[in-house]
Amino acid sequence: MRFTTVDYIIFVLLLVLSSAIGLYYALSGGKQRTMQEFLLANRSMSFLPISLSLLATFQSAVAILGVPSEIYRFGTEYWFLGCSYIIGLLIPAHIFIPVFYRLRLTSTYEYLELRFSKAVRICGTVTFIFQMVIYMGVVLYAPALAFNAVTGFSLWGAVLSMGLVCTLYTTLGGLKAVIWTDVIQTLVMFAGQLAVIIVGTIKVGGFDQVWNIATENNKIAGVNWNPDPFERHSFWSLAIGGIFMMLSLYGVNQAQVQRYLSSRTEKEAILSCYAVFPCQQLVLALGCLTGLVMFAYYKINPSAYPQDISVPDQMVLYFVMDILKDLPGLPGLFVACLFSGALSTISSAFNSLATVTMQDLIKPHFPSLTESQATWLSKGLALGYGLLCLGMAYISSLMGSVLQAALSIFGMVGGPLLGLFCLGFFFPFTNSIGAMSGLAAGLVMAFWIGIGSFVTRMPSVPPPPLLNATSVPDFGNLTTTVMSTLLTSPTAKKSVSGLQKFYSLSYMWYSAHNSTTVVIVGLIVSLLTGPTKGRDIDPRTVYLVLPKLLFFLPERYREKLRYGVPHIVEVGDCLSPRLLQDEHSPPHDLVTEKSCNGFLNGNAKYSEKEEMEEKLSGFTRSDTGHSYVVQETSL
Repeated sequence: MRFTTVDYIIFVLLLVLSSAIGLYYALSGGKQRTMQEFLLANRSMSFLPISLSLLATFQSAVAILGVPSEIYRFGTEYWFLGCSYIIGLLIPAHIFIPVFYRLRLTSTYEYLELRFSKAVRICGTVTFIFQMVIYMGVVLYAPALAFNAVTGFSLWGAVLSMGLVCTLYTTLGGLKAVIWTDVIQTLVMFAGQLAVIIVGTIKVGGFDQVWNIATENNKIAGVNWNPDPFERHSFWSLAIGGIFMMLSLYGVNQAQVQRYLSSRTEKEAILSCYAVFPCQQLVLALGCLTGLVMFAYYKINPSAYPQDISVPDQMVLYFVMDILKDLPGLPGLFVACLFSGALSTISSAFNSLATVTMQDLIKPHFPSLTESQATWLSKGLALGYGLLCLGMAYISSLMGSVLQAALSIFGMVGGPLLGLFCLGFFFPFTNSIGAMSGLAAGLVMAFWIGIGSFVTRMPSVPPPPLLNATSVPDFGNLTTTVMSTLLTSPTAKKSVSGLQKFYSLSYMWYSAHNSTTVVIVGLIVSLLTGPTKGRDIDPRTVYLVLPKLLFFLPERYREKLRYGVPHIVEVGDCLSPRLLQDEHSPPHDLVTEKSCNGFLNGNAKYSEKEEMEEKLSGFTRSDTGHSYVVQETSL
């Protein structure tokens, strides 16, 4: 099938609209002249656009193609992943977001320096950059390749048009342009998927017919309560393993945290997390329904089934082009839907990479940079990462089967980074040596299982068409996206033992397994090397779980559970640590003010009275609104 003129017009309109939004925010308002405006949208966003942007960021094009294919092949068991969304979003809303927002950070990894040390911050930043650079080229190239194979649309025409347009509006319009283009692209994604479901259901004969065919062919799965972690999908792996994947995405990932921090208030940031929950359920439902409709259609029309599918990604596109071929404009709408997923993911990668590079690697070493210089440098970084993305897309085209291994790197890294932040949040006695050791152990474990699983499942001969393929694109979110090569074949299971058994761990447990490895190793090393004393910890960087869970205990017992961490007291609109001084406490003379714009201002001159207040209970400054004191005694 080939595109009509109307289809091309709809596709081009999406690219033009995205570019126009970037130009609008480049030429209006503050014109992206400050780092706060460029990187954090001036902290002025409301919860609704942020929630849609949160959704779009990890609803990649590969997910739009992958989830229906998963349902077509294995049934609706994957739908139970929605059970993990509740807790997977409640924990970020009430634990991670308040801590990050009150610290007024710009980069998530600034937290690691405040909690541990500069070395831990750099390790986290470099790991994230490696993760995203590998991924962004693949997420640009993979859908373009599948689309080219089905429609004959120019492969590099699609790659270049998406990459350059995305680079343009991200560089010119900053985070605000990224968020508002995400909103438009989310609506386009919904429209494209709905069009496919409605037209497909009509051609099958109604939704009752779709459901009956799926039921008769055992595609409507019941609850699998098998607790075996080597079972590909079960209620436990989807509901509990899925929680860890959600936390790695919506709790500590820079692309998402940056959106929370762009909210005008902490309440708006929390509301955005609540608002994204029904949107996630809707996206999952649309993907699953598309898979059921596709199965029913080919069951009724077996002669229409394409025989030359080499990878499952192409299946959905063949189906879409088949049922929409007589409706000019709708194929173009679905293509716009597909590439909206790619644009939203890639633009988020550019912006978050520019942010962490500027805040974590450049600014600390060049503190004399002016606001204007830093802003222009941030724009240059966004442009540079955009061009690098095109280069990575070209490299992806040369990788062949290794492309699947490159995809899996993202999922390998997400779990260890989650474990690193959990060490800081929930275990106040952990130190920087333990944190770095835990991260290293988690990454080694992640790559060991990931690469081992990939190698053992790699077919010795090229696989026949779809029905015997071993690469299943099972993409409910960004982490599951990159686990496509680690899934179990639909063929009969073989009895394995030893390392082979170890490598067959369900991909849904990867984030949980790897983050737990980081926590366990980090705790052991911290205890062996000398745990951090509670009084040396900034109380705003930890979340003390036990005193909150055991709230019914007398106060003296709950105080012991705090491990000596100082209390936080509210002073007006701000929070300050109430440092419990005694004769054994070290002098708290290293004070760094982080003003309400989220950037370090250095030591400011203040009166003798304020200096005394600082030593006793933190300080507030009357001339800067919100003000936060960071006692960096653990550095």
